[in-house]
Amino acid sequence: MKVIWGLGKLLTLLFWAVVVVNSLTPFVYPLQVLVNLAGGLLAILHLLEVLLCNRSLKGRAHPWADRLKILFFGVFHLQTIPAPTVSKASHA
Repeated sequence: MKVIWGLGKLLTLLFWAVVVVNSLTPFVYPLQVLVNLAGGLLAILHLLEVLLCNRSLKGRAHPWADRLKILFFGVFHLQTIPAPTVSKASHA
């Protein structure tokens, strides 16, 4: 599964590179609009993921780095974060 999540991160990074290149030197007319629209929608989705997962990131060592990675990679970074462990309460 690590290979799949890594490949997903790589493809997402490649997509963001296409969006940046489109911002610097716009593509031909229909493609320019579609890339901008897809980039905007993906940015909104990743922002929603950060907002929805904000509480679970507070216990992490570097929560702001995780938030930034979620903004770039979305669910591909969320899947690499280990699930929080539940500590058992002592009944002493």
